[in-house]
Amino acid sequence: MANHLQLGFQDASSPIMEELVEFHDHALMVALAICSLVLYLLALMMMEKLSSTTVDAQEIELIWTILPAIVLVLLALPSLQILYMMDEINEPDLTLKAIGHQWYWSYEYTDFKDLSFDSYMTPSTELPLGHFRLLEVDHRVIIPMESPTRIIVTASDVLHSWAVPSLGVKTDAIPGRLNQTSILATRPGIFYGQCSEICGANHSYMPIVVESTPLTHFESWSSLLSS
Repeated sequence: MANHLQLGFQDASSPIMEELVEFHDHALMVALAICSLVLYLLALMMMEKLSSTTVDAQEIELIWTILPAIVLVLLALPSLQILYMMDEINEPDLTLKAIGHQWYWSYEYTDFKDLSFDSYMTPSTELPLGHFRLLEVDHRVIIPMESPTRIIVTASDVLHSWAVPSLGVKTDAIPGRLNQTSILATRPGIFYGQCSEICGANHSYMPIVVESTPLTHFESWSSLLSS
């Protein structure tokens, strides 16, 4: 959960989010190196007298063509690796279907016979003490910890987006189309997200809450809810 004055990302709770945080730090280091070089050259030009140089113009053009190409390669390779990792879904242990409505989410556990529910935001007047305003829901999504879970995302009316930052997932919900992604929670906990597509007047009132639990707890919950 994000806190006040937080400058970085939320704590990563999935392998994909860990990779995204590492790539973010890598890209910032590249940007810092570029800014430092540009500032150094600007300061040098302001402090030194302009004079002719022995470096040929063609050599300078060669340098400022090759260096940006190297920078782009340093950014593109890890970025492509993460993109392929996010698209890869291999034999998930659980499949969850998330359907966006104006303005709430519906969830269906397709591996179970009758396990589905609607998830509405908890009104501020009914919010228990210590819970997060505008982020808590009446029915949380429960997933087993350390189990690959496939998320199938769609919408019934307008564009929505199913996003949970600490799990590194953000998938558009498009009417008439099924998008899919996968999550793997590496630790137990409660992870908060929101619809990340402007979907109407109550866009900010359809939060997402994912709770990761041990497998035994998930089995007890699913058997109780589907019975």
